[in-house]
Amino acid sequence: MPMWQKTKNIYHLLVAILANVLYRFPSRNLVVVGVTGTDGKTTTVSLIYHILKSAKLNASMISSIGAIINGKNYPLPFHVTTPSSLAIQKFLKMTAENKSSRVKKFLVLEVTSHALDQYRAWGIRFNVGVLTNVTHEHLDYHKSYENYVNTKTKLLKLSKTTIVNADDDSYKIIKKIIPYSKLVTYGIYNTTKINGENISYRSKLIGDFNRYNILAAVGACRALGVSDGIIKGAIETFEPPTGRQEIVYKNDFEVMIDFAHTPNSFEKILLPLKSKAKGRIIHVFGSAGLRDSSKRPKMGYASSKYSDIMILTSEDPRSESLGSIISDIKSGIKNHEARIKNNTIVEIYDRQDAINKAILMANKGDLILITGKAHEKSMSYGKREIPWNEYEAVKKALSLRKLKNEKN
Repeated sequence: MPMWQKTKNIYHLLVAILANVLYRFPSRNLVVVGVTGTDGKTTTVSLIYHILKSAKLNASMISSIGAIINGKNYPLPFHVTTPSSLAIQKFLKMTAENKSSRVKKFLVLEVTSHALDQYRAWGIRFNVGVLTNVTHEHLDYHKSYENYVNTKTKLLKLSKTTIVNADDDSYKIIKKIIPYSKLVTYGIYNTTKINGENISYRSKLIGDFNRYNILAAVGACRALGVSDGIIKGAIETFEPPTGRQEIVYKNDFEVMIDFAHTPNSFEKILLPLKSKAKGRIIHVFGSAGLRDSSKRPKMGYASSKYSDIMILTSEDPRSESLGSIISDIKSGIKNHEARIKNNTIVEIYDRQDAINKAILMANKGDLILITGKAHEKSMSYGKREIPWNEYEAVKKALSLRKLKNEKN
């Protein structure tokens, strides 16, 4: 780690210590569940929260889509998953001081690797730590997969009980670091303590990746003493959080919005959609600027395996050249030059225009998947944040299609 980053992290640690002192170490009066991982964090946090609420427990949550503290919604700043240590401790204090009930209070917190590395979670007493997976992401920051896994394990070290995915590559490293007595494993293919055989359930969530999210939530809630009967019932009624497999239009064709922005998440969402779609899959996506560029070719490759048409566009390019970002994505697509010629790869820099194009070209039975932005409310260009709403963009495109059809 470069010296400037170490110095910055010391600053973050000092702020975290100050925040804990200022708010009087509020996690001591709470049961805190931390959820980390590359993909699936928000869904897993939301599912644990939903199960706890179904069990009539006093629960709050903080995730990338916002905070729900004592039943009240609080937005987070742009592009933030885990807030600053001052904001976290303030939320913890608000949760702990809820006077409506003297019973035990729970908080489920989404924790990123950056937050762990920068001590934003310092001072929090985690009762349960959950790891969903560790896949290709943030290597611009962590430099190697091993460093990335080691950073994620910081949450597990801080937790009394750890819920870990034994099918994930990270488990080979984790099991050498975390004592076996603290490990509760879940999975589909390897022998684990929690799997589809020892708990049966029905769910509205699709794909193997959501089976893992469900099993992770089962492990966490069992560790908190919630009965299997309540857990099963809650899983059945759970609706995906905002921007996660969210069908926003369904008529002759479908439009789905999802936050997927890594090669693994592309693979996991597109595979089940390929068998679900009656027509073509039209995938609208980009990749963030000034972030891990090594994942971009892998994203292109993953999409090209399942998408019939790829529309490459902007996704927070920041000050990086959008042409360079898209070029990186295309480099991972086999025969991309041939696909460009037959119009199955289209480059449209303006995201609204890209979504317009996808919806205007849709035929009966097609499925349009728009990934990367989902719940986020802004687009980052240079040093500016431009207001952005993925849902409004889809509405505008649908209106444009309707207007065009009426003219014809």
